[in-house]
Amino acid sequence: MHELLTPAEMAEADRLTIAAGTPGIELMERAGRAVADVVGRRPLSTPVLVLCGPGNNGGDGFVAARILTERGFRVRLALAGPRDALRGDAALAAARWRGPVEDAFAAPLDPSGVIVDALLGAGLARDVAGAMAALIDRVNRGGRPVVAVDLPSGIDGASGLVRGIAVRAGETVTFFRRKPGHVLLPGRLHCGAVRLAQIGIAGAVLERIAPRLFLNVPALWRPAFPVLAVDGNKYRRGHALAVSGGIEATGAARMAARAALRIGAGLVTVAAPSSALMVLAGALEAVMVRRADGAAGLGRLLEDARRNAVVMGPGLDPDEETRAMVEAVFAAPRPLVLDAGAITAFAADPERLFRGVAASATPTVLTPHDGEFARLFAGAVEPGAGKSERALRAARLAGAVVVLKGPDTVVAAPDGRAAIADNAPPTLGTAGSGDVLAGMIGGLMAQGMPAFEAASAAVWMHGAAAQRFGRGLIAEDLPDLLPGVLQALETDEDGAGGD
Repeated sequence: MHELLTPAEMAEADRLTIAAGTPGIELMERAGRAVADVVGRRPLSTPVLVLCGPGNNGGDGFVAARILTERGFRVRLALAGPRDALRGDAALAAARWRGPVEDAFAAPLDPSGVIVDALLGAGLARDVAGAMAALIDRVNRGGRPVVAVDLPSGIDGASGLVRGIAVRAGETVTFFRRKPGHVLLPGRLHCGAVRLAQIGIAGAVLERIAPRLFLNVPALWRPAFPVLAVDGNKYRRGHALAVSGGIEATGAARMAARAALRIGAGLVTVAAPSSALMVLAGALEAVMVRRADGAAGLGRLLEDARRNAVVMGPGLDPDEETRAMVEAVFAAPRPLVLDAGAITAFAADPERLFRGVAASATPTVLTPHDGEFARLFAGAVEPGAGKSERALRAARLAGAVVVLKGPDTVVAAPDGRAAIADNAPPTLGTAGSGDVLAGMIGGLMAQGMPAFEAASAAVWMHGAAAQRFGRGLIAEDLPDLLPGVLQALETDEDGAGGD
């Protein structure tokens, strides 16, 4: 269940289900019951305040309030707006509620108990303001535990952005499939623990909807993951080439190279300028070192077709020499991962990079953090848009897979697919971790994995490796944690292969 549905896609899933014969009120009853089940894990003595909005999210709240009352909870229900403004299934759900209905904007918030946030839901179209914003602020300042229905009110379900102000929930109950807003920041921080409930929508509707956003989990890319053949050898597992900077900047390429080797590339070579050869030769063992002075030297190394994937950027200066070396790879061409200096080198002339990607017609992956992304795509991608939207726009513009890094890394492909990761621990915020990620992607591409799947797999494994270490992690630790992650993928330990 790794598909992520936008609010519009979720509305279509509801519509298709209703058209197939399930009444909308029945879906609402099941959704409200799922909310009541989560709230009902608390003792019966827990007071419950259900805050309902004027739409279907509020209808779910009316159902939850009724069921909790039937189970013996002391429930108050407060509605934001006039009751006679309710329409459709929400009006039917409200008619089944026999208790009093308070004014949500004036209702007191008890100092104990739990609040059910059924105010706005996922389909928010504009910023929250006025009385609704004041109500959400009161809920947040009150400090009571909150269970949100579908999404905390104020979170944009498609982007995860806060629309003015948003409820901070401890738990969120959503239905059928998660939404991008549950995974992207800052929405994820407002959701708390997300509980996914099935309410009778058949998985077959996804064939009609054809979602393009996914949670980044092994089920998404496992079919393309390299399999070790009994009769295989190092040559059949690919040969990755990592390009090093000068003598003062060799560490980044070493980490990228080691990561490519650990993730399964059969051979890895570091292409180094003459000034750095001795340093690299003394520091590397299984990774080979070859001289490559400038674009001409790199081009000579690429005459050997067995060197079938290239990682560039870690430790490189963002200058004309780096631009020329990138173009030497385009002329070869080879599957290519561009990070750090190799991205920033084109900040003043991004079209030069995009033309090279298009002319080479070879898989290219760009791995920018937010600063590098802003420099390369300045003026071309709306900075205020949601993260997945920005990454997808950039991928289409560049003709490359874009890995927009962060705690909610988005891997976006030019064909409109995007995978959003939620497993990156904060310990990955350390120097060199991006160099390791670039090497991991390159190592998987050397083994023949398609660019989107390779980038998605590397991002997930990067997070999984960091989780195994915990506090004190430095980038050099990450490659040596990969064997444990690989073993878990093979044996499906700890649910590594699931959603």
